[in-house]
Amino acid sequence: MKLYYFPKAPHARKVLIFLVEKGLSLELIQVDLEKKENLKEAFLAKNSRGVVPVLELDDGTCIDESLAICRYLEALNPEPPLFGSTPLEKALVDSWDRHMEFDGYLPGQDAFRNSAERFANYAVAGVQEPVKAIPALAERGMQRIDIFFKRLDERLAEVPYVAGTQFSMADITGVVAVDMTKRVNKFLPESLEHAQRWYRAMYERESVSSTYVVHK
Repeated sequence: MKLYYFPKAPHARKVLIFLVEKGLSLELIQVDLEKKENLKEAFLAKNSRGVVPVLELDDGTCIDESLAICRYLEALNPEPPLFGSTPLEKALVDSWDRHMEFDGYLPGQDAFRNSAERFANYAVAGVQEPVKAIPALAERGMQRIDIFFKRLDERLAEVPYVAGTQFSMADITGVVAVDMTKRVNKFLPESLEHAQRWYRAMYERESVSSTYVVHK
């Protein structure tokens, strides 16, 4: 199997974290998004949406979307379970993973891609046609990030990990979401002690610390 990725791509990082947590090793092929290699014919043949990550199986089948890739790998390598073991655990992981994605990552992405000058005419990832940034979406994204931080702290006042008592895919999506907000200079407030405790614990994991790329 081959994983097409780019180190600065948040969704690709989710898969990289997952691989480390699972102790799995795949052939890694870097697709340079900054040089728009993702929009060239060779890559579009593997994923017409022009985004990473993409998992290419030995028979040539290509799977995109980080969650789908991780679920596939989990089915092949169930230990340690990162999507839960019991029906309830699995439901909670799915639920909280969605919270992290929609309440945290997407507002961060909106704020970033609609305010960064280099995306002024390229506001939607993987789209070849010009798509202009919308400043109002960036402003709304910044407001939603504050709401996300508060809700994350409230959740982590109840449990040690996002989905409950065990580290899971929801934590992976969560820490990537928090790091996404750094791109627009929004940082997890020190006053949110529960979220800060969790965030520090995340960076004590080799999977998280080793995959972080500083953005300039």
